[in-house]
Amino acid sequence: MLYPLIFEPIFKDKIWGGQKIKTVLDKDFSSGPDGPLSNCGETWEVSDVEGNVSVVKEGSLIGKSLRELVEQYKGDLVGQHVYEKYGDRFPLLVKFIDANDDLSIQVHPDDELAEKRKSGFGKTEMWYIMQADEGAKLNAGFNREVTKEEYVKAVADNTIQDLLNIEEAHPGDVFFLPAGRVHYIGKGLLLAEIQQTSDTTYRIYDFDRVDATTGQKRELHTELAVDAIDYQHYDQYKTAYERTQNETVNAVTSDYFVTNILNFNQEVEHDYTHIDSFVILICVSGALTVEAPGGYSVPLTMGQCVLIPASVNNVTLVPDGDMTVLETYVP
Repeated sequence: MLYPLIFEPIFKDKIWGGQKIKTVLDKDFSSGPDGPLSNCGETWEVSDVEGNVSVVKEGSLIGKSLRELVEQYKGDLVGQHVYEKYGDRFPLLVKFIDANDDLSIQVHPDDELAEKRKSGFGKTEMWYIMQADEGAKLNAGFNREVTKEEYVKAVADNTIQDLLNIEEAHPGDVFFLPAGRVHYIGKGLLLAEIQQTSDTTYRIYDFDRVDATTGQKRELHTELAVDAIDYQHYDQYKTAYERTQNETVNAVTSDYFVTNILNFNQEVEHDYTHIDSFVILICVSGALTVEAPGGYSVPLTMGQCVLIPASVNNVTLVPDGDMTVLETYVP
């Protein structure tokens, strides 16, 4: 029988990573499978990326991989329409990211280009800012209309930063990043990321950083990026939503995922019968308990998430004071 699933986090050592995964989210990354990490840039919470497949942490399915579960339970786990569309590949990847330094300026391909280049799915994603140091900023898109020729020249001249739309970021801010949008996460931000199951990134500029271990700069993918980029300028890059307490508020609706924001301080029951999809609940502030039929009870604190299988039609969320949860599923 399927039940609400918690997975072992997968910790990622990054040149720009820090300590907030430990100090803010209370996750110990000192004993990973490849040995202790000195810092941690990402923790992958729900993943079916090749070589980084999540494993169940507790309950009767402990030790089973997410891939095995999809193959075994199919639509009962992911939803019938999700299984018909994606087969045995779980479609979403959920991460927490700690930027102790600026990440590289980068872009992701869409599905069509990724398929053409035989690199799996494209990558559309969203960020929810959980914590921000004072003055922390990020990039989403360009600050004006840019031609392909202007972009190529700016990369060659090392003036690409002059073209970027820079935004100050604060807790609760949401940024939706469709494939093709140039972006980077700035120093001092801790965030939750929801994205398509893909690890395809084209690195455009890396601030001339040198890896302390190898003494080399990281590889850039400037030519691959050219045809992946959306060069349009948009009026709004930050996602507007109403921060309403004790109501489910939609923040993102895309072809790949829907994400709602739940700011609650009172018990609420959610019926998922109508959506025909798994649901991932991601605690981004406070604490709560997720109760499900069969006597299942899952406590969540900031930086933890749970996968509700499609066959579990309703859950009750019991907040411990004020809490904020992201609720995401495939439309």
